[in-house]
Amino acid sequence: MLIGIISDTHDDMEQIGRVVELFNSKGVSEVLHAGDFVSPFTFEILDGLKARLRGIFGNNDGDRILLMEKSGDSIVAQPYIAEVAGIKVAVVHEPASVEAFSESGRFDLVVYGHTHTPDVRNLNGTLVVNPGKVARLHKGRSTVVVLDTESMQAEIIEL
Repeated sequence: MLIGIISDTHDDMEQIGRVVELFNSKGVSEVLHAGDFVSPFTFEILDGLKARLRGIFGNNDGDRILLMEKSGDSIVAQPYIAEVAGIKVAVVHEPASVEAFSESGRFDLVVYGHTHTPDVRNLNGTLVVNPGKVARLHKGRSTVVVLDTESMQAEIIEL
């Protein structure tokens, strides 16, 4: 199964549209969003995903009530802890708790965002993924990650 991992979309509707097209074309079944949607109108585009979206609030998310409503309650306060495709997942926005979640031995995958820098590594036997940022703000590339849950291989893809 393929999981799409994104973060820091920051209302960049054009880039969000590219993500939806990419994930739909790859047959992604689940999408994890590590926060900073920013505005509820991003769901005008995100609703085009053929995959289930689950996400958390980031530090820049504004109208949380309307974000929850527009997302069909698929956005929650961090951390988001779940089992996705048989793997135990923790999703946070800021990186401060990544090491603690990884060291706990309870998770196969820890996802975070906030830094706008892609990061894929193994930490204490846990796959840690920061997909970077979707939005074209600040410096750096716009990136996402596609994770194959069978092989636990994560691919960073530039938009």
